[in-house]
Amino acid sequence: MESKHNQLIERACRFIEENNGDVSLTCIAEHVMASPYHFHRLFKSTMGITPKDYANAYRQKLIKKALVQDGSITDAIYQSGFNANSRFYENATAILGMTPTNWRTGGKNIAIFFAIAQCSLGNILVAQSEKGICAIMLGDDAELLLEDLQKQFPLAELIGANEEFEQVIAQVIGFIELPKQPLSLPLDIQGTVFQQKVWQALLDIPFGSTMTYQEIADKIGAPKAYRAVANACAANKLAVAIPCHRVIRQNGELSGYRWGIERKAKLLQTEALNNTLEGKKE
Repeated sequence: MESKHNQLIERACRFIEENNGDVSLTCIAEHVMASPYHFHRLFKSTMGITPKDYANAYRQKLIKKALVQDGSITDAIYQSGFNANSRFYENATAILGMTPTNWRTGGKNIAIFFAIAQCSLGNILVAQSEKGICAIMLGDDAELLLEDLQKQFPLAELIGANEEFEQVIAQVIGFIELPKQPLSLPLDIQGTVFQQKVWQALLDIPFGSTMTYQEIADKIGAPKAYRAVANACAANKLAVAIPCHRVIRQNGELSGYRWGIERKAKLLQTEALNNTLEGKKE
């Protein structure tokens, strides 16, 4: 039965893509010969997002592809399935993380402030756009961290830390050392609809606690999408601020971590120790 359901979802996804994401739930359900209600529930349970979310995500992929090709932005908008400029521009920043013109030029004219420092987890790079903190990255090699940032914004103006930004990175490091309270800095969170749903669920995990990938999938209403949950955790660029280190395997073991399994273990040990100390104080 599961194989049959997966085939139905696969057919639905291909149908959405063939129509550039501009197709109604009723049409999709008719195409796969299922009732709209049953199809919608099955799709969300399997994919972790609704058919509409999938269609929007596919159009986002098309618009990004079209924007890097020659031609006007208007041409790119229509090629990617948006029937009106206004519909696209209303959500352009959410779709691209910046204006279409700036995205097309790789972030040209966008200022990204950054700094690299040391913390108990090794090197840390913190970057901030005009919207908020857009990257918190950990690693052993400072140059590799900077290269990763440059790949994300190849034509952006990367500006080294001034005195004001040093206060920001000091606040992030303080949060790294004791991430008990949410980071009180605005975050520039860019990701797909599904990724953002997962990341929001991670933000709800209490300090010192853990959840499994399956539990996160259940929480967001997509019990069959636990592998996609793991992929969303791996795509997180805001270490600790979005606590993907608090997600573990079903058997309690630690799984892969973007910043290294040792750092994941150390973060969890620090949180557990601080919880113990707080308990003794009470």
